[in-house]
This record gives sequence, structure tokens and C-alpha cells, in this order.
Amino acid sequence: MEAQQDITVLKRIGRELWQALSSTWGEKVTKTNFSAVLDRWLWQQTIQREQRQGQQWIENLGNGISLEMVAIPGGTFLMGSPENELDRDDSESPQHPVTIPSFLIGKYPVTQAQWRAVATLPQIKEELRSGPSYFNGDRQPVKRVSWHDAVEFCARLSAHTRRAYRLPSEAEWEYACRAGTTTPFHFGETIAPDLANYNGNYSYNEGPQGKYREKTTPVSQFGIANAFGLCDMHGNVWEWCLDHWHENYQGAPTDGSAWLTDNNNAGRVIRGGSWHYNPWFCRSAYRGRSNPDGRPYYLGFRVVCVLPRTP
Repeated sequence: MEAQQDITVLKRIGRELWQALSSTWGEKVTKTNFSAVLDRWLWQQTIQREQRQGQQWIENLGNGISLEMVAIPGGTFLMGSPENELDRDDSESPQHPVTIPSFLIGKYPVTQAQWRAVATLPQIKEELRSGPSYFNGDRQPVKRVSWHDAVEFCARLSAHTRRAYRLPSEAEWEYACRAGTTTPFHFGETIAPDLANYNGNYSYNEGPQGKYREKTTPVSQFGIANAFGLCDMHGNVWEWCLDHWHENYQGAPTDGSAWLTDNNNAGRVIRGGSWHYNPWFCRSAYRGRSNPDGRPYYLGFRVVCVLPRTP
């Protein structure tokens, strides 16, 4: 009986698609698992198409609010900083190659409008405040959110969309930030206050001093993106990563996955620097940490999306 059903499905979708689905699933496709496999395959094709075309994936959150995601191609990069990089920290050692699978990541940090849209969705585990931020505005990045808040945001978004959203691993974040560069910033060897929002009273590597804005700026305000099309990777708000804090990269994963421990109270990695910090904290390789329960006024996040969950 099941064999006859398989033949019916095969006639309907064609031999080539059947083979593609079987390859994706890693086992024989049947009527029972067909829907889940097709969903995963179509999503994978979407990611691959957007990588080729350089397009974005737009997630509709309702009421005119959308979440812009950018397809990041897989690849291998050197994570961490070289020993001769100015103002580097020992926690950025040793430099090591990491191979990253393809994924989608937010074009910019989660905004306050996006936060409110998701905060109204059914609770998964944690309660979420509808307006946690300090500097208000729909296109301002959300801040004063804990690591647990950010994880809850991703869980609600995943349940709502039936796609797997989460925080980026530290390796994914640095890979996305660098976008193929090996310099301290994806701009190059230095940074300037007209390129990013940080404490412009200070300079880096003979770069210019400039304006210290003393607050966040709306996302994408500078109109500058890296080679992957991502904005605000340097400055504006620190961004939560999924990883637990480790003092250096000795023993770190090399497959792009998050580096976790059994200690749920461990500090979590934060990346990117912020409006309140000096420029050397904004370097692609710089690693910060924060208490997962804390809600600093300079800390936000962006999300990653991977292949969809099975039903």
C-alpha cells in the first residue's frame, strides 16, 4: 500500500525533485515525510537563490513591519585577530580557521518596531516587555534586553513563522561582520564617526576624531553596508551572541557552531561595540561579555535564520 502511495507522489512531483528531496533528507522520501522534506528543500533553494542574486529575505511581521534578512554564503575564514593588530586582546587568540555553513542574518539589529511586533506573540518561556529601550523610535535598535529576552524573541518568532530563528553564534557573527576582510574593520584599517556610531572623542590607528552622539542612531542611518550587505556591524549597539564566554579560543569549535558549556550562569559573548564605547571595542575581532540576565542600555541583538524546523 505504501509503495503504491510512493508511486503516486513520484508521478506528481517528478523524478528529479524526488531525487533532490531524498538527497536533502538523507533517506527515502515517503508520503509520511514528504511535506517536511519539501518545506526544507524549498527553503534551501530560497537561500541559495538569494545568495546568487544578492537579495534579501523579507519576513512580514504584520502592520507594515518587516524583518530584512540577508543571505550569507558559506565559507572558511580566519577567526580572531593577528598578534600585530592594534589594541587587540588576548581573548582574540589564537587565530584559527572556521568553516561556516550558509545562513540568513538580520540586515541590521532588531528595531524597536520589530521588537514590539514579536513581543505581542504568544509567550514561549519568558515574559517580554513591550518597550524596554532608552532612546525611543521605531527604527532605533532595541536595547536593554537580556540574553534570555533575546532568546525568547527568537523562540516566539520561530513559532510564529515555522522557521528556525536564533541568536548568531560568535563565529557566524564575526564571519558576517568581516564579509571577506581581514582588517580591524570591514571598512579597512581604521574607522571614522561618519561611518559608524561610537564615541568619536577617540580615534583608532590615526583615524579621525569626530562627533560623540551620546545615544543610538536609527539603523542603517549611515547608508553604509559591508560586502554582504549588512549595516551597523560596528558600533551603535553591542549585540548578543549565542555562545557562553571563554577566555580565549583554545578548544573552540571550527564548524561555526556556538561554544556552549553546562553552566547556564556563564557570561555570554557580545560583539560589535556601541555608541557609548571607544572605537577599538568596535573591531571585527573584539570580544566582550555580559551577564545573561543583565539589560544594559547599550546592548541589543540581531537574529539568524537557518533551515526550517520539521513539523
